[in-house]
Amino acid sequence: MPVLRTLVHRNPNPPYFLCNTYRLFNAQNTESYEPTATHYDNLINAAARKGDFAAVGNLLNKRVRDGCFNTKRTFDFITNTDAGISVLDELSQTLAHLDHGFPRKSAYDSLIARLCKINRVDDSLRLVNTMIQSNYGVNASTFHPILNALTRKRNIEEARRVMKIMREIRVSPDVTAYNYLLTAQCFTGNLNAAAGLLKEMEAAGMAADTRTYDALVLGACRAGKVEGAMVLLRRMEDEGVGILYSTHAHVINGLLKLGYYAQAVEFVMIYGGKDKKLDEENFGILGSRLIYLKRFEEAKVVLKEMRKRGLVMRSHELQDFYELNLTQNF
Repeated sequence: MPVLRTLVHRNPNPPYFLCNTYRLFNAQNTESYEPTATHYDNLINAAARKGDFAAVGNLLNKRVRDGCFNTKRTFDFITNTDAGISVLDELSQTLAHLDHGFPRKSAYDSLIARLCKINRVDDSLRLVNTMIQSNYGVNASTFHPILNALTRKRNIEEARRVMKIMREIRVSPDVTAYNYLLTAQCFTGNLNAAAGLLKEMEAAGMAADTRTYDALVLGACRAGKVEGAMVLLRRMEDEGVGILYSTHAHVINGLLKLGYYAQAVEFVMIYGGKDKKLDEENFGILGSRLIYLKRFEEAKVVLKEMRKRGLVMRSHELQDFYELNLTQNF
């Protein structure tokens, strides 16, 4: 495939996140300690399970002052059961009395994310309505978990309705919001709908980011247009857009789906040598898929290259195949 030859090496630089904490003193112990987000999550969940929502409110305020922001575990006591949901109204009232600004807004956002995780999208939308009515600072990020939950279920029409609500309350959908819909449309191979979303983004003055391109590459590959996916990769490199590991995986799977086994091997070779973790991911995915497809000769080439490059074979499948077919050569 000639377009393979034009690809230039570029590697993603996954971000690292740090939790900033501040020093506290225990009232019953003069020894200092560092509070953590996990520590506060545990205290909040314990207090909520005892029904002590006054303590929950105090802890939610204090953790922000201590620089330990809410996490995906903060509201783990909310479960998709009658008992778990029964405390939702009381919890919402507690959040309404938190410190103004970020403490209250971030707590509502975290609770909405928790509800979406347990498939309670309707409850999360009711919380959004509370935030709107009380002017608690709803913005695009508030809607992200809702759009994510809906599009993962391919509920595109409902996701569109949520986007309409955003516009009605003058919250402009951002690139992340569009990316959720775009990924869902591309996953189903609906490139016409994806093109329409891109036009909307362009009209709103939005630039494509890493996940936008990832969705487009996915859509091209699922539609059997792998050369188009290669063109997108080249454009990402030209524009300095980082390429996700999943974007490479889309191309590998797209090539294999079309029976382009040699080209898939060539593809991972072209991108090899710059990022060891990416190499382990790409070579590992390709090796496993080739074994599954019974393309054993190509699989041997890939695993030999992994051995030569010092790449870890993370799956037992790869290790067993290597031991059985290639150890006699070393």
